[in-house]
Amino acid sequence: MSRKLPLADGETARTACARALVRTGVDAKSGELLTAAALMERVGWCTDLVAQMAGTLLTGHWNTNDVDVLAAGQDAGGRKLPSNAWMALRRLGWTTAPEEGVKVNDRIVRMAQEQAGRALRSVKWRADVVGGVLAAWPAAPDKRTPEEWDQVRAATPGGAYLPSGIIRSRTRQITAFERKHGRLAADVFELEPTARVPRMLLLAACDGQQATIERSATEPTKALLRLQLPARPDPHTYADWTWVECPITLPPTVPANAVIHLPTLRIVGGHVRADLAYTHPVPKSRRTGHTVALGVDWGLNTLLSAGAARLHDDGRITALGSGAQFRAAGVLAKQHRLRSISERLHARTDHYTRLADPALDVKNAVLREEIRRVWERRSNLNGALAWAAARWAVDQAAAVGATVIYVEDLRSMEAGGMGRTQNTRMSQTVRGQIGDRMRHLAAEAGIAVVTVPPRNTSKHCPHCLTPLRHRKAPDRPTVSGWKWGICRSRECGWQGDRDQGAWRRIAARGLAHQTKTVVDRASATMVIRTVVDTMEAKAVITATLKTSRTDRSKTGPTRPRTNHLMPRRREVPSPVRPSGHAGQRPEGHAPTDRRRLPRAAHRHQGVTTISTPATGHRPRGAALGAGFHLHAHAAPPQWAEPVSDLTVHIGSLS
Repeated sequence: MSRKLPLADGETARTACARALVRTGVDAKSGELLTAAALMERVGWCTDLVAQMAGTLLTGHWNTNDVDVLAAGQDAGGRKLPSNAWMALRRLGWTTAPEEGVKVNDRIVRMAQEQAGRALRSVKWRADVVGGVLAAWPAAPDKRTPEEWDQVRAATPGGAYLPSGIIRSRTRQITAFERKHGRLAADVFELEPTARVPRMLLLAACDGQQATIERSATEPTKALLRLQLPARPDPHTYADWTWVECPITLPPTVPANAVIHLPTLRIVGGHVRADLAYTHPVPKSRRTGHTVALGVDWGLNTLLSAGAARLHDDGRITALGSGAQFRAAGVLAKQHRLRSISERLHARTDHYTRLADPALDVKNAVLREEIRRVWERRSNLNGALAWAAARWAVDQAAAVGATVIYVEDLRSMEAGGMGRTQNTRMSQTVRGQIGDRMRHLAAEAGIAVVTVPPRNTSKHCPHCLTPLRHRKAPDRPTVSGWKWGICRSRECGWQGDRDQGAWRRIAARGLAHQTKTVVDRASATMVIRTVVDTMEAKAVITATLKTSRTDRSKTGPTRPRTNHLMPRRREVPSPVRPSGHAGQRPEGHAPTDRRRLPRAAHRHQGVTTISTPATGHRPRGAALGAGFHLHAHAAPPQWAEPVSDLTVHIGSLS
């Protein structure tokens, strides 16, 4: 099978990962069919051998000197270290071996060295951040002065663009160590224990003598994985290692023209999971030259507010429609409830640990198992929310033909001033996961995702950049709030939802500053780092002039309309509703098979939502837009220039 991926003009190779299950296998030597339990047992024996060697290697080199030597990228002779971690460790002479009496081949040692080398390389960034914070330790750790902020950023490699939240979290970590030990920590290796070695097999570090994978020529959804596994937990000779053939059903997300690579095997929930990497061609995304962009603003209950803007040849920027919203108040409320349950369980286990009573060990074990289950529920909920929100945002960009998505950079934002509950919910939103998923999905369509500075995106008017006057709602102009913005300029007079104005500002800022887009070397993401005043002055949304009702000049083909056999409004009033359940002639075009409107239709869930509902939020289903969860609502976009489609009568994406 050829590993070279053919690319056409305007395409680039992209490597992604998909999950698959390895359910069975066949022992090539004996012809025995291995059940799922037997296969999991043999894979577990192999992962134990790899984890033992990787743990020994990590323990021996978990210090500042060895990590700096590996990060320097040169060996003792001045030669450049290879990019593969296992080859770099061998060049440095860092070897490992199994326990005495256990026989493994060289490829098993490679996987252990690769796993340990990746962990040692990843800790270098944390070591530099902690070293910079310690080198510029402030007089008052809880409140740095502007001069002290400049000092800590200067002492940290890449500190100029490091989010403030990371520096604060490391400061709190060092403060906790000082409170416990009475002194500052020397480095990150005193603050953190040796990295835990996960039980997995990195088959990418092996060659054909240990593992191979081949895609079926007749069935593109099938692949055959062949690898050597031990027949006993402590193999004494090479004869205790046999070839096992494992058929794998590829997920539908793997394209038919993709080149698959050796996976990573791990045991999860009693099953052998294969993290399958594959490379496939995708359209290239560009940094500049965008004319249609999607601006995305973060919120709390309204998780995402998005809308499109167009850059014209004369430099004007206009908004395409009124935008859309992705609301997840119900999901976030559930996440907050699970967090409260987790905190109570942790407090109870800590209390049992302090009592040190052997009679409470059984209760403590039960509580720890419940903590694990709650954690899994929270993790699954956050993952589902991140994928749903990212998919929704990418779909909005594809609907209007946008080539770039501009998202404000809120990595360093720490919620405050909104009460304990709101601060916690804001701090635990999955913005980072949504951003990663958004980049992953947008790359499939060749859409760039660029982060822009968040300064004044919600504070200034999108039409004239005048500071807004924020109120609770338009019908309550004297009550201070943050939801509704009113422009102070009499010439402009714009007013609207704060989030709706924010996505306009984000899209306009991105289009005006697109020549300042750079690719971050550390994360390989596109970012606009600074705001230029001359460019910011042009980042305004030009209001679209409304045409007169008497102007009936056509700007495009007339859309087909359904011929109504009956008039839209009846000429005579409907009869009085009977007292029982007897039928009644409906008014207008009301459906006859539904007695009342769904619950969601009575809530304030429109795109122009203003006031807070008088009653509490009791979600009973997503009647205005079905999503992954009953409590996630996605408002359909209202674009000014919808994509032509003769199969529908509105240019929306639901």
